Amino acid sequence: MKILNFGSLNIDYVYSVEHFLRGGETLSSDRLDIFCGGKGLNQSVALKKSGIEVYHAGALGESDGAFLLDFLDETGVNLEFVRKLPMKSGHAIIQKNPEGQNCIMLYGGANQNIERSQVDAVLEHFEEGDFIVLQNEISEIGYIMEKAHEKGLRIVLNPSPMDSKIFTYPLDYVELLILNEIEAGDLLSSTIENAAKIDAEIKPKSTGLQAQGDVLIKQLSSRFRHMKILLTLGDDGSIYRDADTIIKQGIYRVDVVDTTAAGDTFTGFFIGAIAEGKSEKEALELAAKAASISVSRQGAAPSIPDKKEVLSWDF
Repeated sequence: MKILNFGSLNIDYVYSVEHFLRGGETLSSDRLDIFCGGKGLNQSVALKKSGIEVYHAGALGESDGAFLLDFLDETGVNLEFVRKLPMKSGHAIIQKNPEGQNCIMLYGGANQNIERSQVDAVLEHFEEGDFIVLQNEISEIGYIMEKAHEKGLRIVLNPSPMDSKIFTYPLDYVELLILNEIEAGDLLSSTIENAAKIDAEIKPKSTGLQAQGDVLIKQLSSRFRHMKILLTLGDDGSIYRDADTIIKQGIYRVDVVDTTAAGDTFTGFFIGAIAEGKSEKEALELAAKAASISVSRQGAAPSIPDKKEVLSWDF
């Protein structure tokens, strides 16, 4: 069994600021850091550091993306399916506040120039039962899903960043959906009827995130009956549901420095553990520990721990 991550490669420009910019405001940043990033790259790093082999497919710029490849190569990710294109690499402008929270603006660059010919060439090397991990930061996601389904690949989708393109994808082909509470709300609120139903269930209960998570995963499971669903809830942990099986996982408390790669770390370690034959409960626990370690450090991909460190960390 192989693991293919067909995803983005970004250069992250991280600006440390007193608070997130408001409309019409000019604000000086205290610091600029440049990191390797992109949800695709981060998840490939996390997959590899979870202890499994991973192939990354994607695209970057000829003139500015070399250090991204160097980093992935040093990490041990297989790069034979990455293309260099005559354009700028994708990049992200990230504001980080003193609490370690962030807001992110993306520029697609080479990530939005994935061609169907590349997709066909890559998928020739994979077969039924292999995993393919997808996010929403590259072009041709719908086509990739169609072709992966034809070959019998097991599709994992992290629909981030959420936008209207998600609703054009063949979501019925997804085996595992991994998303946070904001993405879940957006996915479910695609019609006025769904939005009203969610509000009607949440409002009479608690406004706490855990209570909202219970409602959201119930609605997701009702709408996507065939899917396994993993809903992340920030400080309130995560909920996994597969048919009638529901597992809840809390977080491990650390001093938060930077949350940029927390979700990608969680995703990579969860998938990696499942691919190794671990139970969902074991995978959730490992993923939660890895994500907690990542938020205690600066940067996206550089903050991701390896499996040995996760297993030995004293929480």
